[in-house]
Amino acid sequence: ELIRAGETVTVSVQAANRDPRRFPDPDRLDIRRRATGHLSFGHGPHQCLGQQLARVEMTVALPALFARFPALRLAVPPGEVPLRERSNI
Repeated sequence: ELIRAGETVTVSVQAANRDPRRFPDPDRLDIRRRATGHLSFGHGPHQCLGQQLARVEMTVALPALFARFPALRLAVPPGEVPLRERSNI
């Protein structure tokens, strides 16, 4: 696709990590999936400054949450969970 001078380019982070050639079964939550090559925290000079803290928090908090509440499940089907488009995480 050719992008001409002055054209607007919009990037969707929701679509950025969905390539099944790069991420097997991209629509399934897999907390053990290797977390490399994704764009969730941005890229290059525009990377999130808090990404390392967020990674540590997720590494500690998610296992603790699931250990404390082993029967934890969504209250609604996954398709009914609303997407918060302005959420950064």
